[in-house]
Amino acid sequence: MTAGVLKVKLAMALTGISSIHLLTTFINARHMAQETIKWQVPIHLTFVVSALVMAYTDRIATAPRAAH
Repeated sequence: MTAGVLKVKLAMALTGISSIHLLTTFINARHMAQETIKWQVPIHLTFVVSALVMAYTDRIATAPRAAH
């Protein structure tokens, strides 16, 4: 297991935790401040995009190169 794979797994774990937290927020939306919900959505999307970028970067970095 390489460092890149560990980074991607950690990013996915953080995204999963954020997803659960956001779901809890949506379930309790009546009792949450509107401002809190407005901030949690972009923060979660930042985690998702970061995880995807890390996975893509790791895939590019570890891809076999064609010999010329």
